[in-house]
Amino acid sequence: MKLDKVQKFGRYLSNMVQPNISAFIAWGLITAFFIPTGWFPNETLNGLVSPILTYLLPILIAYSGGNMVYGHRGGVVGSIMAAGVIVGSNIPMFLGAMITGPLGAFLIKKVDEVITPKIPTGFEMLVNNFSAGILGMILAIISLFIIGPVVESISSALSSGVQVLVDLKLLPLVSILVEPAKVFFLNNAINHGVFSPIGIQQVAEAGKSIFFTIETNPGPGLGVLLAYTLFGKGRSKATAPGAAIIHFFGGIHEIYFPYILMNPILILALIVGGMSGVLTTLILKGGLIAVPAPGSIIAMLAVTPKGGFLATISSVVIATVVTFLIASIFVKRAPEEDLEEAIEKSKSNKITNSDNASSNNDAVEITEINFEDAIKKLEIKKIVVACDAGMGSSAMGATVLKKIAKEKGLDTITIVNSAISNLDDTADIIITQKSLTNLAKAKMPNKIHLSINNFMDKNFYNEIVDKIKENNKN
Repeated sequence: MKLDKVQKFGRYLSNMVQPNISAFIAWGLITAFFIPTGWFPNETLNGLVSPILTYLLPILIAYSGGNMVYGHRGGVVGSIMAAGVIVGSNIPMFLGAMITGPLGAFLIKKVDEVITPKIPTGFEMLVNNFSAGILGMILAIISLFIIGPVVESISSALSSGVQVLVDLKLLPLVSILVEPAKVFFLNNAINHGVFSPIGIQQVAEAGKSIFFTIETNPGPGLGVLLAYTLFGKGRSKATAPGAAIIHFFGGIHEIYFPYILMNPILILALIVGGMSGVLTTLILKGGLIAVPAPGSIIAMLAVTPKGGFLATISSVVIATVVTFLIASIFVKRAPEEDLEEAIEKSKSNKITNSDNASSNNDAVEITEINFEDAIKKLEIKKIVVACDAGMGSSAMGATVLKKIAKEKGLDTITIVNSAISNLDDTADIIITQKSLTNLAKAKMPNKIHLSINNFMDKNFYNEIVDKIKENNKN
């Protein structure tokens, strides 16, 4: 149960940052190219760096957090409240934005619950606009004088503690926590909820940060997959090379988690490999200028500052080699494992709270057995493949489904991927992994929900497309 709560909290943090990753990358590229020590120094364009870092990025995070709580209205009030902590501090206020965005939205939601039933007819727009404006003003002032200084003190204390680890060369020890946590799908929470805010602050001060390299380094995962490629048995050996390509170049780290769960002692290889990568970055004084998302070698190189490529590449190579050497010992000795069982075990680590499933009597409960009956009730116009973050595994699944639908002449249907938290009423069919289906049902109870074991399962998608085509003919 404790892991459930940690994952739920981590998912919430990462969902505030994930939708805005492109803005972080844009800022990182502007920084890399146009600061005085960048590739193409330009005083005018360098003027973009500070405003984006100080104002745009925190406000985007605050809006995303507020929007999750109470839609656009919550996002607006949360952003106004975040402006107070931004102005009231001398550091990039990402932590403050993560607090004030959802808090402001929660408060306007409660205010609306009290005053909305009492609004006279015809005065709705006037009251709604002024209630949000007045509350936003009050919250911004509170943030400026109270929340901002408190959060700045907390951030400074955290930064000081982190700096102690760096100075004592103890930072590699964080891999003892990071690598096992990733296998339990806490990777996004760690990267976007913890390392990114600290890293952004370091970039503002030093022009780069080692914290962007810790969780995102694809070396440990690649080392394990290479060990399976050379010394694995059965299906794990056959599938490892493809998984390695998707992981290393696509940045989808989740794809190697089942291979770890087949032989959990491999976590030791990940830890030592991760520590080796961090230590290499420390020794070579490396770091990145923005969070590489997804954690692909391509993304890492794209946000590597001028003069930092040796450190970035070396950390990945050494992490890969060290992990491979240790993992090979365990993979050689291990009996042939059931990869499908491991995938199921991996998916079960993506916790969902089944108690939150909707009890709405109008909800259509869908399984593969009654799917054919369900689609007869409506015209299928949009299919959404959804996962936790909406960027990795669901994107691959949506691509496979699109290709199959196009091949079978069903390209009139819109097929997209999404985070479960971003699901909306436009979807007709929602496809999720089994362990996340209840969460999706709670979000959109009146939709057709289908569960899948593996987002790359072509047979599953073929069956869906065939049944929809057959229904359309009738």
